[in-house]
Amino acid sequence: MNGFTDFVSARYPALVRYGTLLTGDRGHGEDLTQEALVKTYRGWQRLGFPADGDPEAYTRQVMARAAWRAGRRLWRREVPAAAPPDRPTPGDAYAHRDTAEVVLAALRELPPGQRVVLVLRYWAGLSEQEIATQLGCSPGTVKSRASRAIATMRRTPALADAFTLTETS
Repeated sequence: MNGFTDFVSARYPALVRYGTLLTGDRGHGEDLTQEALVKTYRGWQRLGFPADGDPEAYTRQVMARAAWRAGRRLWRREVPAAAPPDRPTPGDAYAHRDTAEVVLAALRELPPGQRVVLVLRYWAGLSEQEIATQLGCSPGTVKSRASRAIATMRRTPALADAFTLTETS
């Protein structure tokens, strides 16, 4: 399993970023990544990694499907607080302008199904058909969830300026 160790060492941070985008929370993104890596490890030899396949693509697909399924559950285990009570809130006056934080906050507000579709479409660069295949739904479902998610994000005050800038550029 030496190849697996090399794979995890090289790709873990990128997979956690992907998981964070899919779940809207870094802690949940790490959990999602670890759960997917367990499944990847179990199938490592059976799937012929790394010689016969792409372990990162497999792991990302496992993550996307798990995030999709988690969003369909009524109970979501934990309800995160806006700020941990044992840490002071940062005093950075410009933090609200940081685009990455604003986008991540807007993604957190989306329903999980819409969030997963947006991440797969615009971050992972998959087509609507590829997303539908990966998630086991119709392309129409992908289109409608993406459309609703973008409309919701456009109504987010902190992102309204960003959307205006990209549309006029």
